[in-house]
Amino acid sequence: MAAKRIVIPTDTNEAILRFGDRDVRLTNLKKIFWKTLKLTKGDLLQFYADIAPWLLPHVEDRAMVMKRYPNGAEGEFFYMKRAPEPRPDWIEICPIQHDAGLVNFPIVQDLPTLLWLINLGCIDLNPWYARCDDTDRPDFLHFDLDPGPGADFNKVRQVALRTRDILESLKMPVFAKTTGSKGIHVYIPIVRGPVQKEVWTFAKAIALELEARHPDLVTAEYRKVKRPHGRVLVDYNQNAWGRTLASVYSVRPTSHVSMPVTWDEVEGGVKIDDFSIFNAVDRLREVGDLWKPVLGRKRFDLMTVVRPPKKKARAKA
Repeated sequence: MAAKRIVIPTDTNEAILRFGDRDVRLTNLKKIFWKTLKLTKGDLLQFYADIAPWLLPHVEDRAMVMKRYPNGAEGEFFYMKRAPEPRPDWIEICPIQHDAGLVNFPIVQDLPTLLWLINLGCIDLNPWYARCDDTDRPDFLHFDLDPGPGADFNKVRQVALRTRDILESLKMPVFAKTTGSKGIHVYIPIVRGPVQKEVWTFAKAIALELEARHPDLVTAEYRKVKRPHGRVLVDYNQNAWGRTLASVYSVRPTSHVSMPVTWDEVEGGVKIDDFSIFNAVDRLREVGDLWKPVLGRKRFDLMTVVRPPKKKARAKA
């Protein structure tokens, strides 16, 4: 039997939703978050309530960086790492040591926590690449394919396919999603083992190889002023410690949704605006979670690349 749908009230500006012994207080429900689309904060909360069954497995056990838009998508935003106080005592915390001290990040483990977080004014979700039990050992690596000036989404698709080809030649499982903004994210689930710096180093090597093979299409140059015109950035730096990307199924300030796509769809001309807050849930009901394998056991052992076994010295006769 399907779970009962959680309905966000539309006739009030504040509400309390009860989940067993947990109360989630929702505020400013009628506040406009997208002026042109006439979408409210309540509409955003309803989207996340509806998409939660597919979303939650992808963000659980990970520290969440909060990107808060107190005045909606067209307003200013700010990043926040520390879980705000006071907060409900059932919000789980992921403590991570930084240079300035220990930072207590919230973890989105369930629907009440998800709604609590979105109610803070978060539009998209930005989880860590590593789980909280070992925050320096990620379980996937990725590439953020970002079109620069003079490059369109058609070029992004071309680069995504070339990135897939080079990774599949290494026997890696490769998955793609639209970013919901301008580009495509390419993800590779890996066996936990290499530390974040090793994952970053490998990603940089792949990006430089792509640039060398396709110089008229790809750049790995991180500094904007030095990037050649009309190229797609294969951004490996997003694999650095402490960086985050919008998660799968995140709404973006554009109102588009970061959506998993098949490689056939990439080849066939998929577009960023194919997936939005208006149709993302319907797509998931139709095709299911295309990224479910990212959570599975088929993972590439990057240790065989970043720390290959040393050859034994041949014994002297």
